[in-house]
Amino acid sequence: MKEKQETNHFAKETPKQVEACIGWIQDQVRIANCKGVLVGLSGGIDSAVVANLLVRAFPDDSLGVILPIDSNQQDAKHALKAAEACNIKNMAIDLSMEKNSILAKTREGLNAIRAVGHKNPKLSDGNLRARLRMATLYTLANEMNYLVVGTDNKAELYTGYFTKYGDGGVDILPLASLLKKEVYQWGEYLEVPEEIMHKDPSAGLWEGQSDETEMGITYEKIDRYLQGKKIPDKDEELIKKLHNSTEHKRKTPPVFELI
Repeated sequence: MKEKQETNHFAKETPKQVEACIGWIQDQVRIANCKGVLVGLSGGIDSAVVANLLVRAFPDDSLGVILPIDSNQQDAKHALKAAEACNIKNMAIDLSMEKNSILAKTREGLNAIRAVGHKNPKLSDGNLRARLRMATLYTLANEMNYLVVGTDNKAELYTGYFTKYGDGGVDILPLASLLKKEVYQWGEYLEVPEEIMHKDPSAGLWEGQSDETEMGITYEKIDRYLQGKKIPDKDEELIKKLHNSTEHKRKTPPVFELI
């Protein structure tokens, strides 16, 4: 990916931006009357960058949570490596049994009423994983009086590349104004391990899942579009389609108002 190659030197404004973001995270915790922060660690660049920000904002009250669900073991290894590299307190909770149990009971219920299941069971499986992770993170956050910190960047937020009430269910989003290539610049500055910096982006929703393959477009092109730069017409149309079809994810649910 081109944006990975562009991180040979992080932007000169990166240190100031990182410090400002750390201060912002501290402010958000104070405003919420909370004690600290936690993040789900996927083994990818976004969550690794967020973990670095959190441990700098709250050295004694930050937590990285590794949540494998029938996952690629390499992702869990990368997640642990990211946690150890920035010295954030961490824990792992395997949710594979819970996911499989819910899927089995759901399909039993559908069979009982002779209903036809979704034509894309992989999507149901992937979204359930994201929502189980969200529920687990909030359970931990409630126990510890922490905020749940999200990892979505500007490209993912704009295209709606997140699960509604899954990885989109968070309290704050420190990377939401960053292009993907800027996330890599922050990652270089924060000394995220090289093997994480250079792996293909994935939400870990199923074995072999890749962000760019699933979206049908590269982060580089999305970044260029968001910067107002020219990209092929077919790619521009796809980005617009993704944005429009996921508008509901970026809004609170519609409310019926009595007249």
